[in-house]
Formats: sequence, structure tokens, C-alpha cells
Amino acid sequence: MYAEERQQRILDEARQAGRVEVAALAELLDVTPETVRRDLTVLERHGVLRRVHGGAIPLEKLGFEPRLDVRQERYTAEKERIAKRAVEQLPEEGTILLDAGSTTQALVELLPAGRELTVVTNSLPIATLVGRSEHLHLYLLGGRLRGRTQAAVGDWAVDALGSISVDVAFVGTNGLTVRRGLTTPDQDEARVKRAIVQSARRTVVLCDSSKVGTDHFAQFAALEDVDTVITDAGLDDETAQEIEHAGPRVIRA
Repeated sequence: MYAEERQQRILDEARQAGRVEVAALAELLDVTPETVRRDLTVLERHGVLRRVHGGAIPLEKLGFEPRLDVRQERYTAEKERIAKRAVEQLPEEGTILLDAGSTTQALVELLPAGRELTVVTNSLPIATLVGRSEHLHLYLLGGRLRGRTQAAVGDWAVDALGSISVDVAFVGTNGLTVRRGLTTPDQDEARVKRAIVQSARRTVVLCDSSKVGTDHFAQFAALEDVDTVITDAGLDDETAQEIEHAGPRVIRA
């Protein structure tokens, strides 16, 4: 197979699956991982793929945002491990802010029983879970509800966040790169996430390693605005060091 044929096959696979992994492509095409990485670099230069951690995504897929119920079924083991490490970042008492998202929602299931915490959230599913607990004090941010993420967005949410201060904010993200920091596809959601970061004394980002190396339309924070990034063991040492050099501590679960 010539290089051009191999690269076309890679592009076809990426467009069909939404993402390709270096190891899987090397096995499929019977070439070395180094050859695959060179092919991905060529395709990225041609503007048809974007390199991400461990593989690549077709350029037309970068603006796609899966619904919350779909995201909840992906990387479940990684999200559970991330949530367990996130528990270590909780204050003994005080106020926490939980951003909308499947990984932050996994943290709710692990909130320690009996610990007095005030929880602020813009997520309808998270509010439903927190509201069942007798020892947690819930504040639900208002605004327009985005059906895709079940998150309250808009001026109501942003204005409310501007008038409060929380001890720790746990924030989700669709993309994380050293160059652009934290990004998400929707501008309204980005405004709320930006306000969440600004309202917190300490910001902890929860994201699985598939998000690392991917960027999206709207930036809401630089890495220097973040205190800690909790991800999974799929993040390689070199990328973890690059992230830490930009500001936050990196924890791999």
C-alpha cells in the first residue's frame, strides 16, 4: 500500500468512527506506530485531521458535542477513577461548585455522607442527585437550559456566579491543550464556565485523557487559571509535564 492510499484509509476510518487511535491503525494497516504518526502529521497539515492524545479526530468532528446521556456511557471506568481522586480535593466543610458534565456528575455519587457542604451547580441532573441528600445544601443556578448538556446557561447564571465565591469549583471541559487551555463548543456554555472559574478560590478540572490535545470553538480558561487537572492514566508523561509547566498540578487516576 502506497503512503497516499494508507493515508486515505486512515481518513476514511476517522470519518466513519469519529476518532482513530495510533495503536489500532498500526495493527489494521500492518505498519509501525511511527509510520501511522507520520501519516497523521501529513493529514493534519492537509487540514483534514486534528491530532489528539493517542490518535486523531477528523476536522469536521471537532465542533460536534455529544448529548449528556451519550457521554455518560463513554470512558465510565476512567471517570469513576477520576471522581475518586476528586474526592480528595473536597474541603472538610464549605462551598463547592459542580459544573455540568458526566465526569462531575460521577463525583456526586461519591460525596462523603455526613460532611456538611454547600453545593452550587448549573446542572439539572446533578441538582436532582444532590437534592436527595439531607446533609448537602443545594443552590441551583437558573437560566436557559441547554438540552444537549442539561446545563443552565445565559445571563441569569452568569450574573448569579458574579455575586458568589466558592471554595472549590470542579469543572468539566470538552478540550484541553497547552496552547488554548480549556475549550467547549458552545459560547453560552463557555461564558458560564468562565464565570465558574472566576468565582472559585481553587479550580479543579475533571477530564478523561481523550479530551487532552483537543480544542473547540470557545475558550473559557487558560491553564494558568487552573489549580489542578485530574485525568486518567492514559495521559502520557510528556504531555502531563507540558500541562504542569503551564500552571496546574496534574493527577492521573
